[in-house]
Amino acid sequence: MTLIGADNDFALMAVLFTIAGAAFLAERTRIGSHLTGAVIAILAAIAAANLRIIPHAAPAFDFVFSYFVPVLIPLFLFKANLRHMIFETTRMTCAFLIASAGTVIGILVAVSVLDLGSLAAAAGIDPALREAGIAGLFASTYIGGSVNYAALGEITGLRTDASFFSAATATDNLFSAVFLSVLALLPGTRWLASRFVRHEHGEERAQEDPGERISAASLALAMAAAIGFVAIGDAITGLVSIPSLRYAIITALVVAVATAFPHWMERLHGGFELGVGLAFVFFAAIAAGADLDTMITIAPILIVLVVILLSIHLIVLLGVGRLFKLTLPELVTASNAAILGATTAPALAAARGWHDLVTPGVLVGVLGYALGTFIGTAIYHLWAMF
Repeated sequence: MTLIGADNDFALMAVLFTIAGAAFLAERTRIGSHLTGAVIAILAAIAAANLRIIPHAAPAFDFVFSYFVPVLIPLFLFKANLRHMIFETTRMTCAFLIASAGTVIGILVAVSVLDLGSLAAAAGIDPALREAGIAGLFASTYIGGSVNYAALGEITGLRTDASFFSAATATDNLFSAVFLSVLALLPGTRWLASRFVRHEHGEERAQEDPGERISAASLALAMAAAIGFVAIGDAITGLVSIPSLRYAIITALVVAVATAFPHWMERLHGGFELGVGLAFVFFAAIAAGADLDTMITIAPILIVLVVILLSIHLIVLLGVGRLFKLTLPELVTASNAAILGATTAPALAAARGWHDLVTPGVLVGVLGYALGTFIGTAIYHLWAMF
């Protein structure tokens, strides 16, 4: 029994949105800024579920998984103009591709050395598929953030195991927050900074027309466009009869339109912000499924996996980045965009005074949203074959 029953849909949705809103407010505090809003939302939902305020599973949570997740992808990709990302942010794109390569190498090494099949055996799932799913899941989230994580959770079927997926989500976000702190400290390390090309700080140019503001109309149009892209993507997925390609098809569709008609897509003001808000609700919904007893049993091996992955990611990032004569701020911003997504990368760049990296940080973060699902899906299918 819980304070709010599983059949009380509106009360549960109210709790999820309250947690999301509170996480945004807490992120403005000194401690909250270090944890990040995503981690705060997850911890709050885990506490609420394990204190028996809300249930671990409910139809309201299923609604979030079924309808919020696919809509998030278009909302984040409205400005995914490939011409801008490839030609206007060449150095940052190079840094981001190095960071992504570090993630891929890291997850392949981690999955190879760890016995993840034991997790599948405990859950009664084919060990090969579980191992492949975990590889794709963590590759996707550390190339573009939690939107890709949500997509791969559905593609791989790992989301159906609520306790495991919640443990994986908590491990992912908690270590992302720790890694963000590490990234913030790196430029201040004199020994490390002296081994990279000096970064010449520039000022970010104003990108937004003062006359163009987020409005009720822009939000309505953004939602209409996002839902429309999902509907068209689902129709195409039905035609090709390959359900696992659903999110990859939606991603390709949005990126193609954003590249072909950038001026029209850029008018959908507020879509990105709306997506971030819905993403926090998703974090709360998925974390509510966490059973702490089960998490304590499952999480240790996931912690080792993430430590191996992020360590190799950082080694590849700094080693290869130095060879390409990229600056430390560029590499830090690119890694931030890969591990945590487009929301924290510009924030850290602005806080460190790297004004010229704020906009490129957003753009490569969006590139991560586009690449993460593709790469995670590819790793999942290829790993399952061997």
